[in-house]
Amino acid sequence: MNKELLIFGSNGALGSGVVSVLSKKNFNNIYLFNQGENKNKLDGNNIVYTQIDDLSIEDNTKKAFDVVKTGKDKLLFLFSTIGGYIGGKNIWEISSDEVDRMVNINIKTNFYLAKYFAQKVKECAGGSIIFTAAYVGIHPEKTKSIYGATKAALIHLVKTLALEGKEINLTANVIAPFIIDTPANREWETSGDYEGWIKTEEIGEIAFDIFNKFNFYNSNVIELKTRFELK
Repeated sequence: MNKELLIFGSNGALGSGVVSVLSKKNFNNIYLFNQGENKNKLDGNNIVYTQIDDLSIEDNTKKAFDVVKTGKDKLLFLFSTIGGYIGGKNIWEISSDEVDRMVNINIKTNFYLAKYFAQKVKECAGGSIIFTAAYVGIHPEKTKSIYGATKAALIHLVKTLALEGKEINLTANVIAPFIIDTPANREWETSGDYEGWIKTEEIGEIAFDIFNKFNFYNSNVIELKTRFELK
């Protein structure tokens, strides 16, 4: 059975870490989707680079999936790192533009990814999809209202897709990190407990474990609050 992997947002800090792990696994083809030039230059003729436009526009998402060929001898896997963050404001301080931005990137984009990926999986032997939510989508915090609300909505979407996907051998799960160890987050939190922050490569390994057992690993929210080093 051929295994094909799709990674959306592979240029970002999380995406690059995930790509560094998953590109070494046993996938026949790997599709990397990004706005702008792809920064992950990998060796191998099984890597397909695809430039995308704003995926909160449905036609752009539909077009992105045109490069993926289907067949009953294939299993499809998708990891979405796409998401946006707005925080530091009380509810009464948040603008309508900021609300629209969070809804577009955290909900609409991932909804369309789910929709068109599911249509591809229907034409294959099966598949699995993983989204990136956030710990605050389950455990509310002050000044993160619209960000947390859209991540909570994403979790609801994933759980619904997990129910509906049983008809087409599609499973859906979501990873919900607290703080990911990225350069941007270290710049934002200069006194953070970096050892306790989840590493991007570790998220890649978690994703592979889920994909490797995709036929029964379904509707799970993987909360990643903190980590520790094994001595």
